Amino acid sequence: MDKSKVIFGNEMSESAYRKAVAGKQKFIRKYGDDSGKIYHLSASPAPAVGDALGIQQLHISGTKEVEFNRKSVIIGNIRMGFGHYRISMAMASAARAMGYEPYWFDLCSFGNTTCGKIIAGQNDLYSLGSRLSQSIPLFNKLVWEPLNSEGFRRITYNCSDQKTAELMVPVFRDLPKDIPYIATHVWPSQAAVHAGLTNVVNAVPDNWPMALHLSEGAIHTVQTPSAYLGYRALRGMGGKRILNPMPRTSIAYTGHYIDHELVSNIEADCDKRRERASNGAKRWLMSVGGAGAQKEIFVAIIRKLLPEIKAGNAVLFVNVGDHRNVWDALLSEIPQMRGLVTEHFDDFEATRRFTEEAYDGEVTGIHAFCHSDIFAAVYSTNLLMRCSDVLITKPSELAFYPIPKLMIKRVGGHEAWGAIRSAELGDGTYECATPAETCAMLDLIQRNGDIIEKMCNNIEIAKRSGIYNGAYRVVKLAVHKTKYMNK
Repeated sequence: MDKSKVIFGNEMSESAYRKAVAGKQKFIRKYGDDSGKIYHLSASPAPAVGDALGIQQLHISGTKEVEFNRKSVIIGNIRMGFGHYRISMAMASAARAMGYEPYWFDLCSFGNTTCGKIIAGQNDLYSLGSRLSQSIPLFNKLVWEPLNSEGFRRITYNCSDQKTAELMVPVFRDLPKDIPYIATHVWPSQAAVHAGLTNVVNAVPDNWPMALHLSEGAIHTVQTPSAYLGYRALRGMGGKRILNPMPRTSIAYTGHYIDHELVSNIEADCDKRRERASNGAKRWLMSVGGAGAQKEIFVAIIRKLLPEIKAGNAVLFVNVGDHRNVWDALLSEIPQMRGLVTEHFDDFEATRRFTEEAYDGEVTGIHAFCHSDIFAAVYSTNLLMRCSDVLITKPSELAFYPIPKLMIKRVGGHEAWGAIRSAELGDGTYECATPAETCAMLDLIQRNGDIIEKMCNNIEIAKRSGIYNGAYRVVKLAVHKTKYMNK
């Protein structure tokens, strides 16, 4: 059955289907159609995280050079910001801890294929929209927020995506049909199903149900009970029309997608945070998104922290990922930082050693991290979390991580429910919508150690409840399919 015509028993209108077909044809005219081409795969250790997480990265090759076995697990992903890479690393980490061999299958990295070109073009548009939403309030109010909260929510959007995903099938031809396959973005999931893979898990990232993330034929996993019910009912995805729900066998609540290294060390890391908080010292970690949005907020935060950093009462870690221009812009805006800054650029091993030494040792000042390699850029935040007290982040995929969090303004309406989840669990703040509100919350945490202590207590309670075990459960689903649906 054409997956763009009927979605979970809900028939699409003729106009929606025609629009989906026209969208596919538009991509063909722009990027070509390589459906008749044969692509093969080779593998090599992934940069930076190859040894740490045991990840083999798959590449397009002229000949078939990789043999999969019963321990192989494919992690299908794309680069769109840092979030989907970060979730993929959590899945790979959990898979390795469970004795499996993770293979990194990034559709966006296959740049000379129709698939890679489509995704790269869409990623550029999304990054542009994120930046414009932060610099033009009217664009954010009239375009970006509605698109991210309601536009992507409609089931007709999934109708179009399913048709486009048909163009992504050729790169899947070397993958065994029954291989365990975990997708951390809907396009790798939809494409895998179109390619005939039978053990596909679609790890849904957002806590706000959107038809954008639907991939019929895969098992959908969600991180929260509210997301489970919203997706199961396809809530609001038909506008005023009540849709037929997803079947029970198509969706599972797993808990938060977190790396094994972080989950297994929660108690030790929280003990360190409580100790530092009781002594009046705070370590702040600021993770800057791939789009480089929210500069105004970051500048306000740094200026607010500067007196405490100079007095030795606070330390600031800033990871700008692979965006050196973002760091240069911050330095230009706040030249007072220069005498306090130590830069850790493009040396992942040095970054790793720094985090290990900082875990038990003393740290002062401001430390900036930037790596041109995307794996190092993303994973540096994971390493820094373990030696940090509070993570400053927008309520995206990082909202679910087991570290005290200060939630800054979202980028897109779909992120709002990430902050709601964290605030209700008590492992983070509510969303602070303005620079002034953000700085007030920062000051409250900086001057009162009990807030970090309470958040750490809540993190440990959540761990005992299995809330951070989502990545392990996703791997089990991919390997054993429905056996673990209700565990």
